[in-house]
Amino acid sequence: MSNFFFNLTPDIIIKAIEDGGFEPTGHCMALNSFENRVYDLRLEDGSHVVSKFYRPGRWSRDQIREEHEFLFELRDDEIPVCAPFRFPDGGTIREIEGIYYTIWPRTGGRVPDELSDEEIGILGRLCARIHNNGAAKKAEHRIELTGETYGLRPLSFLEQGGFLPQHCSKRYADAVREIVAIYEELRTGVPFHRIHGDCHLGNLLHGSEGWFFLDFDDFLSGPAVQDVWMLVPARDAEGLRQRELFLEAYRQFRDFDASWLRLVEPLRALRYIRYAAWIAQRWDDPAFPAAFPHFGTVEYWESETADLEDQLDFFHGSTGDIPETVRRAEEPEEEKKELTNKDFFWDWEEK
Repeated sequence: MSNFFFNLTPDIIIKAIEDGGFEPTGHCMALNSFENRVYDLRLEDGSHVVSKFYRPGRWSRDQIREEHEFLFELRDDEIPVCAPFRFPDGGTIREIEGIYYTIWPRTGGRVPDELSDEEIGILGRLCARIHNNGAAKKAEHRIELTGETYGLRPLSFLEQGGFLPQHCSKRYADAVREIVAIYEELRTGVPFHRIHGDCHLGNLLHGSEGWFFLDFDDFLSGPAVQDVWMLVPARDAEGLRQRELFLEAYRQFRDFDASWLRLVEPLRALRYIRYAAWIAQRWDDPAFPAAFPHFGTVEYWESETADLEDQLDFFHGSTGDIPETVRRAEEPEEEKKELTNKDFFWDWEEK
């Protein structure tokens, strides 16, 4: 990737904003974002805008345009989302040195730490309305949330890039493939449509104007339950109670089949896999080694592998959620030995 993206400077950013028809004062502040480069800029009229420079090679112009069109549809339906400004030519995307960029209104508010029952109800209804719009039109250019895109492709990148250490590479790969098989079996017959895709609390703001759903960068075609579990992710008793409240409100605007909840834990596991590959794919970005110093260590991969295996244990310990076609055969007792240092380090010698 060009170093230009890694070395965007205020003068480049301000020039790009001016070329887009805006009048910045020179005030330019970087905002927290790993995937893209995002900046707050003050304009001559005292207002602020946010400029977003998309990571090169991730999305095509058509894929970005499709994200923006979805946001305009949602905004037109009075759903609180942040949609980009249009440039003087009517478009929403400009390009500088091969980097696509857009300009957005600055949205005020704070990221919620936790949600009250009333807030859960509000978000459940809003999520249903987002999905009603999402189901009204097909995403032509965005990916689908499949076992291939969220499991096997990330695994292939990790294997081909040599990221997985020798001692746990087979365990990790076996866990990924089993999780993919479970997800693919369980998603049979579940409708796919346009969803947010990364709808966690960090992508919500609450302020004087109410709630706003932000950052549709991972917008894709997938099952509705992906957005549901990420907004109410806990699986303890309180988390399950909140999920029921959320779905009760959701069903006021859109049907939700309770059987789709079987996808929650496979989707959680696929997120672990994709997240690890996401870091690996961006390791040449100087921001990533600094932000994730533990990534790539033996301890990191052992923990990731154990997390996937724990997810599988959770699947197989639940009742009726795992199809017979992908149920795990019982391992012989002699294979269930305790792991030692010799299993982790091939040159280990006992003293």
